[in-house]
Amino acid sequence: MKWFRRLLIALTLLLAAALALPLFVSFDDYIPQIEKEASVRLKAPVSVKSIRFGALPLPHVTIDGIKVGTTDDVVLGKVRVTPDILSLLRTAKVIKSVEIESLTLTAAALASVPAWSKAESTSSPAEPPPLRVESILLSGAVIVFGNGRFGPFDARVGLDANGEAAESSLTMQDGTFKAFIKPDQSNYLIDASAKAWTLPFGLPISFDELTIKGTATRDDVALSQVGAKLYGGTADGKAALNWHDGMQAQANLDINHVETQKVASLLSPTTQVSGMLSGRAVLSASAPAAAQLVSALRLEMPFQVQDGIIHGVDIQKAATSLIKQGATGGTTRFDQLSGQLIMEHGAYRFTQLKIASGALAADGNVDVSPTKELSGRVNVQIKALGSSAGIPLNVSGTLDAPLLYPTGGTMAGAAVGTAILGPGFGTSVGAKVGGWAERLLGKKREK
Repeated sequence: MKWFRRLLIALTLLLAAALALPLFVSFDDYIPQIEKEASVRLKAPVSVKSIRFGALPLPHVTIDGIKVGTTDDVVLGKVRVTPDILSLLRTAKVIKSVEIESLTLTAAALASVPAWSKAESTSSPAEPPPLRVESILLSGAVIVFGNGRFGPFDARVGLDANGEAAESSLTMQDGTFKAFIKPDQSNYLIDASAKAWTLPFGLPISFDELTIKGTATRDDVALSQVGAKLYGGTADGKAALNWHDGMQAQANLDINHVETQKVASLLSPTTQVSGMLSGRAVLSASAPAAAQLVSALRLEMPFQVQDGIIHGVDIQKAATSLIKQGATGGTTRFDQLSGQLIMEHGAYRFTQLKIASGALAADGNVDVSPTKELSGRVNVQIKALGSSAGIPLNVSGTLDAPLLYPTGGTMAGAAVGTAILGPGFGTSVGAKVGGWAERLLGKKREK
């Protein structure tokens, strides 16, 4: 039986060598052909660093250092391809799994994904595809939006016999965001949720809770339910995204009892406006590519803020003191602040502004430039002065340091009133008359 034992040892050594040898075998000679075919398929330059074969735990091929595009819009750290061994003997080959580690994808590359998926197939519809992938696994993937990053996240995409996406999932590695997608006839159902999650692009809005439900096709996404709890309040509505011809986005949200101070701090860290904000936000954007969508965003929202304080300026003091160089600092307490907000191209326009409190009433329009500079005018009424005539004030300065100063007509009227009726009462009456005359002449000029 010695010969049998020796044969068994020899077979074991041969088997061990067969399993260990692929760990050291390189397939780098095939890289130029793979790069060429992949570049034609994706219509972008593709480069590969190395290719190796492994036998354990199952026979597989590992590809390192894949880059797509001239600016590295797609970078894959490592890709492991595990085939169905028996299918290699058949015409239609089957890949059991494709595992991708450390994928980095830019917004520009993300916009190209639909075009990649529509690439022409070499097989006819009646024939099975020559190569079928059963599942794609992502680990540590990141999507880059300018200065923002979505990820790292893990994802699993199941594929059916026709290569169409089956049930899929996406989970942020810190557990803050989860999404599930499953096919429904010709559409896909989307069910996503988040907790303690911050928007990775645009304004860094933080959500206590977020729920998203909707449907998707190859050309668009329709979110029929968007619900969020944030900054002590809620936001509910619908949203849609379309990339059939460029990128278009729309959303309608009802906002209720959100803490204004936390929202205002997103615009400027030193801006402080407290109170409870409610309104109906209508958002829209249209851009040639996904990377330009955030900068093209337009917001229009009628709003109301209850029981709050404007920090950095005292409107009543500015209207009564009539300081020529302007008044800054202090606070303005109000019972209600309302108006219309329009945001586009980094600028903000506040129109139809109305401020009401016990002794103060004001209305006007204020613009905020992309560099946070203020301009506009408000008309202030002080009930204690015993007249319904308003005192117009110019708005200047910045969001961080707002400035209110009287108009030329207001100063001229105040000077005349002081000369005729004396300081105090005469000054206030003259300022109101000067402001009234200035507004009247302004309306005539407009006509």
